[in-house]
Parts: sequence; C-alpha cells; structure tokens
Amino acid sequence: MRRFQEFRSSPQRHPGLDIPDGLRLYAIGDIHGRLDLLRRLDRLIAADALASPADRRLIVFLGDYVDRGPDSAGVIASLINDRPADVETVFLKGNHEDFMLDAIDGGGKGLTWLMNGGEQTLESYGIDAGPLFDSPERIGEIIRGRLPAAHLGFLRGLKTKHAVGGVYFAHAGVDPDRSLDDQRATDLMWIRDRFLHSGKDLGAVVVHGHTPVLAPEVFDNRINCDTGAYATDRLTAAVLELDQLRFLQT
Repeated sequence: MRRFQEFRSSPQRHPGLDIPDGLRLYAIGDIHGRLDLLRRLDRLIAADALASPADRRLIVFLGDYVDRGPDSAGVIASLINDRPADVETVFLKGNHEDFMLDAIDGGGKGLTWLMNGGEQTLESYGIDAGPLFDSPERIGEIIRGRLPAAHLGFLRGLKTKHAVGGVYFAHAGVDPDRSLDDQRATDLMWIRDRFLHSGKDLGAVVVHGHTPVLAPEVFDNRINCDTGAYATDRLTAAVLELDQLRFLQT
C-alpha cells in the first residue's frame, strides 16, 4: 500500500479525489474541547478562503467535539452559533458524542464516559463530576438539567457519514469488509485496527479522525486528520479541491 508524505501544507495530487469543480472541502479533525484551537482554525480557514475564493465551500467536522479538553460546552456553542452564513457545514458524530448521549440517556456507560474525558465535559457545563464517580447512574439526570436544549438538539442531530466527490467522511473509518452502502453506525464511530490496517480499495477515499497521529496521514484509501489537538495543540483541517489535497493546522 502506497503511503504519501505524512504532512504537506502545499497541494499534492491524490488520485482518489474527484471533487466537483468549484467546490472546496475542509475536513476538521477531532477538537476534543479545545475551543481556542477551533477559533484559530476558523481564522485560518477564513484567510484561506479569502486568498483563493471558491464558488462553494463545505466544512465537514469529523466528530469528537467533546471530552478531554477544557471547554466542550464552548466548542458546541461555537459550532452552533459561529459558522459563516456562506459556508455549508456537516457535523459528524464521533465515539465521544456517542458516549455522552449514552450517559445522558442512562445507557449504562456513564462511568466509562467519565474516565474517558466526560469529567472535563461535565465541568465545562459547571457540573462537579467528582461525586458522580460513585453514582454514575445520576449523570443523565444531572446533565439534562444543565445542558442547553440547543446543545442536546445538536448532539442528537449529528450524522454518521457524508459522501461527495469520491470522498467518504466518517469519524473513525469504515468496515473494509462491507460496502459503503452497508456500513454500521457503530463502525463509523468506533472502528480502528481492521480499518487502519486495510490496504483494500474501499470504494472511496475515507477521510476520518478518531486515531490521533502526530501529523496527518495520507494513504491511497484514507486520510487521517486527527492530530491529537487536546494534547498536541495541533488541530488540523484537510483541504480538498478537484484532485488536490493540502492541510491547514494550528
């Protein structure tokens, strides 16, 4: 399986891309509560658009907006309220949003969520998470009382996939043994090794996050945009246009 250079800010051709003429796609990796980095990347994207206008711009957010970083509440508020009117947006659901909704709905994974970054998310909403480690069954009741209705609506409205121009967007990746029309939501949000180690033609170039890497990874069949923002201060957007790929990074 051919692997491209790990990171380049200048355009490189990717033979799997076939983005419609006039459309520029931005795909943003896992934010994980880093509102500061989201704002910086928003400015980079705005400057990029100003320097080289396109007829249409679409930003696909690849999921994992919450947990681990300090301001998940602020990230969700910004995703809801701070998007430019002339830019189309798609918001995908990551495994951490899946975790959070399970905790809200009392699905039984509350303690696991707390131990995987949910504590920081609760604190961003002004909730003391400490006592909940001993009574995780109360998480749903407590967070439903604090979570703004718009935030809950945002979480419940997230998509698990999006496709355009020979590109298939999913948070974690796809099951390489299933067609793109037959993917399971659980795999789209959670899959890892079977996808990452597959050299198969997947039917499209899969753009994903979920698995943090130090620099964006580009392969024939997939592009990984998760550069571990909450720990590295690097939030990355892949920029796709025609058959060209480049990256913006905080």
